[in-house]
Amino acid sequence: MIAAIRSIVTYLAALLYIAVAGPLGLVFGIVFRWKRGMYVLGHIGVWLAMGLSGIRYRVAGRENIPPEAAVFCSNHESNVDPPVLFRALHPRLHILYKAELHKFPIMGMVFDVGGFVPVDRSDPEKAKASISRGAVSLRAGNSFLIFPEGTRSRTGQLLPFKKGGFIMAIEAQAPIIPVAVQGGRAAMRKGSAVVRPVHVSVRIGKPIPTAGLTIDDRDDLIARVRSAVQKLVEEGSVWT
Repeated sequence: MIAAIRSIVTYLAALLYIAVAGPLGLVFGIVFRWKRGMYVLGHIGVWLAMGLSGIRYRVAGRENIPPEAAVFCSNHESNVDPPVLFRALHPRLHILYKAELHKFPIMGMVFDVGGFVPVDRSDPEKAKASISRGAVSLRAGNSFLIFPEGTRSRTGQLLPFKKGGFIMAIEAQAPIIPVAVQGGRAAMRKGSAVVRPVHVSVRIGKPIPTAGLTIDDRDDLIARVRSAVQKLVEEGSVWT
């Protein structure tokens, strides 16, 4: 009952915040070209939603984050993974995301102005163009988050990794940072809109360089990164 009430309060607060901060963020980004202001609003919104719903997180391995732009490569277990990692990994984190999310009102426009890159996997040509856009942004100094499994794992076991984000990293010659996120699956049961308080663990691994690699090396790179993410998952929660 308490979780249900907290969930209702969280949803209402989030909708109200988006209604106010979304247009304001667009003004910051489009009119004043103040992208940092958009990210500040984004972080406040995520902090508010996580705080109201009782989601807490801890991070291990921050010392592994390099000063240059990088691609953070994470496993994906729950709906709370993206907001937690948005808060935990980088103050101005860009995201390579599924194009379907672009259809949500206001959100799609904010994502565009913020520099997030949608990938339409149903159209290879559009997907390739999106990957190239991401590589250009990486070279300009913007770090990205990717979920290479493409969808949430229902069991916690790693799914096969898709190639797009790795091709983006190779094109930009940017390092890849393996990340393991755990604990979020308990927040929302299948078919339920109730968000339960959880403790989420984030482990950040050592950078895996792509300097000197070509597209022909992508499969070996994927295998190496997947192995690194798997090892971080096997280390378990940082809360224990």
